[in-house]
Amino acid sequence: MNITESGNLVLFNQNNSIVWQSFDHPTDTLLPRQPLTEGMKLTPNIINASNPVSNQLYLAAHHAGLHASAGSTHQIYYQSSVYYAGDAYNGSTYIALLNRSLSIFPSSSPPSESIENVRIDLPPARSFQYMRFESDEHLRLYEWDQNNIRWSSVYDIFQLDYCDYPTICGEYGICRNGQCICPVVAGDILYFKQADTRNLSLGCISVDPIPSCQSAAAEEDHHLVALSDVSYFNYNDPNAAIPSDEESCRQACSSNCSCKAAFHSSDNSSNGSCLLVSEVLSMKGYQSGSTAYLKVYTKQSLPRQNSSASAKKRKGVVTYAVAGTTTAAVLFASVLFVIIRGMCNQRKEGDEEEFCEVPGMPTRFTFDLLRGATNEFSRKLGEGGSGSVYDGRLGDERVAVKLLDRHAHRQKEFSAEVQTIGSIHHINLVKMIGFCADKTNRLLVYEYMSGGSLDKWIYSNRSGSNAPLGWCVRRRIIMHIARGLYYLHEGCRQRIAHLDIKPQNILLDDNFNAKVADFGLSRLIDREDSHVVTRMRGTPGYMAPEWLTSKITEKVDVYSFGIVVIEILSGRRNIDYSQPDERGQLIMVLREKAMNSQLEDMIDGNNQDMLSSNKDEVIEIMKLAMWCLQSDSNRRPSMSVVVQVMEGERNVESDLNYNFFDLSPAIVVPVGQPSFSAPPGASVLSAPR
Repeated sequence: MNITESGNLVLFNQNNSIVWQSFDHPTDTLLPRQPLTEGMKLTPNIINASNPVSNQLYLAAHHAGLHASAGSTHQIYYQSSVYYAGDAYNGSTYIALLNRSLSIFPSSSPPSESIENVRIDLPPARSFQYMRFESDEHLRLYEWDQNNIRWSSVYDIFQLDYCDYPTICGEYGICRNGQCICPVVAGDILYFKQADTRNLSLGCISVDPIPSCQSAAAEEDHHLVALSDVSYFNYNDPNAAIPSDEESCRQACSSNCSCKAAFHSSDNSSNGSCLLVSEVLSMKGYQSGSTAYLKVYTKQSLPRQNSSASAKKRKGVVTYAVAGTTTAAVLFASVLFVIIRGMCNQRKEGDEEEFCEVPGMPTRFTFDLLRGATNEFSRKLGEGGSGSVYDGRLGDERVAVKLLDRHAHRQKEFSAEVQTIGSIHHINLVKMIGFCADKTNRLLVYEYMSGGSLDKWIYSNRSGSNAPLGWCVRRRIIMHIARGLYYLHEGCRQRIAHLDIKPQNILLDDNFNAKVADFGLSRLIDREDSHVVTRMRGTPGYMAPEWLTSKITEKVDVYSFGIVVIEILSGRRNIDYSQPDERGQLIMVLREKAMNSQLEDMIDGNNQDMLSSNKDEVIEIMKLAMWCLQSDSNRRPSMSVVVQVMEGERNVESDLNYNFFDLSPAIVVPVGQPSFSAPPGASVLSAPR
């Protein structure tokens, strides 16, 4: 037995002929120049018992290119097509990892003769490299870091968007903006629920069990429910979808017992394309022009009586029983109607009293009025975990109407938001104009903020045409957030802890004036109380360490503010697992740069005025953010002190502890942002809102 310089373990017989070699039996890893030929496949070696679908991942060489697939039906979510001399290549191929590239070759050619147009450029090798296919569906390039004596991920080869991975939200889960939700269908019937409420990435399950194709129920008791703007992860597979109009696509799935869902995408033509799947993995939201049809089942009614003889025998009995039964049924229905109406009236009166008792309550609107103001909720501005926001108009005033998801909010959270923001007024807090509590409908009406949320402007890898914000604008936004929080913490009769400060909850107007929004998780704290005890709530990446004890003060907002400031200054997210593993958490990078006096490296490279003429001021604000990030909440400044520093009335504390503690990795793996090693158990942090 011999191990070669390339890492191939070879077994020879007595004649020095090769009888076995490790390169013929790859597992999850591909070494440089190791061929991955047709018939071979890479599979992750980390078993995830809680998510069986993630254990059915395959990466293989195919005559049509490199394929990555998932599930028992091998649904393709990544592929690179093979061309040779401009034409599709039908011969056998193999894949090889070379310096600077991952290339696909015809099996009859030496590695120097790569097939035309089939080359994935990679970072040049500074030391030994290898490629690994991992249980989070990513294919990563690793390199030996001699300085830190460790392997580091240097490149994510697939380069797919978060929601393009097939198990990111589990079976039947919908990935929207990095969040996982279950399908919600119009009406009062709940067809799907979370498989594990503590781990949303494990997907959803059917409320009523899905029968097998051999069951009569599979033929008679199913129907299709439609989800607008929902697509599927593997529409990038040209062989999976077929041309079809929407109705034919729906009928094709309805008549096929093995079909679990149909996805139709309109390409502005008369037909579009249809994708039928027998195993529903993660779906994608916000896909305009796409419609998903999911096959669902409801529990059967009483079994049918098929015997005509039995029917004749019972005919006389039924005739005499009808009169008595009908009379009893009418009496029972009357009594039941009275009881239910009384309960409904009592509940309605309770709701009325709850809101009428709040002093300074904003205007209460009817559902029909807001439905008309939003043109039947036709102009969607955005969507989050608690519901959708629509563009509306009340008279001459443009408004934003938030329609809360009836399955994703509680009365308590709704009341908290109405009572909190409805009774306070500040230039840096979003103004609530009114609300609606009409039967099961819950809506909030806010002033319209034309600039949208802060996260659309500050991240360097953002999509769209938004230009990088200048330093003066960024500084003004930071000041406005600080003033809004200062008012909540110290300007009201009771301290108000927001508990969910993040860029998505900071809204901007045309002049980039910032206002704090979304008070669904806020808590009131009496002035005489040192803290409050509450369950964990908030967003991973912005949560202070003291959430582990559930004893919190308004200082949790100060910590979140510090995270947001660092994001604004650096132009990237705090948690970004598309980065190499040592850079996945922004505040860990901040700790390293602070300890080595290299804070300048943290400044957004897309903004020249921050790097040149305003560098000293930017670094001073960065130090203020680090003061807010102290693990000991007692060492963090109050928001009034933060405002004083921003206004130049005092200096930042010089004795800072750089041992920042990020709570997120200890309790959650962010959805859509895979980890680089075995992930810890996930946990639901936000309450339904």
